[in-house]
Amino acid sequence: MKCLLDKIRNKKDLEKFEIVTNYKLKALEMKKRVPVTKIMTKNLVTLNVKDDLATAEKLFKKHKIRHIPVISGEKILGMLSYTDLMRISFTDAVSEDGNDIDSSVYNLFTIEQVMANKVVSVTSKTTVQEVAEQLAKKEFHALPVVDDGKLVGIVTTTDLINYLLEQY
Repeated sequence: MKCLLDKIRNKKDLEKFEIVTNYKLKALEMKKRVPVTKIMTKNLVTLNVKDDLATAEKLFKKHKIRHIPVISGEKILGMLSYTDLMRISFTDAVSEDGNDIDSSVYNLFTIEQVMANKVVSVTSKTTVQEVAEQLAKKEFHALPVVDDGKLVGIVTTTDLINYLLEQY
């Protein structure tokens, strides 16, 4: 900053410096207000409570995702994570590489029994900063985005990391 100030020789240079500084400050303030819609996933992969856990596993693997909203119509009922599936599996039911679960375990549970049913959600007007604060404080890694009771997206810690990487 001192080097830049040393280059200010007259009133015109000072005015230019003030304009640039104000522009940068406004840009920083605008970044703080970036809506979650900029980083959320809109093309959702969802499950219904009537689906089975084998279907859930196929969707996790096919789409290379770790969180799936469980819905009824457009209303979210819960969230199922790949970790939830791993948690119900028995140690000897998982392959050596830990990726494949013996699907016979799935017959013992329903999606409703395994999913997180106390879902914390955000709206599409929530800022990226507010989402980051919530995810940093909570013990989950995905938030459904819900407007007027309708699921419109999902935002994950991966979305936040990718957004951060775009800033550099």
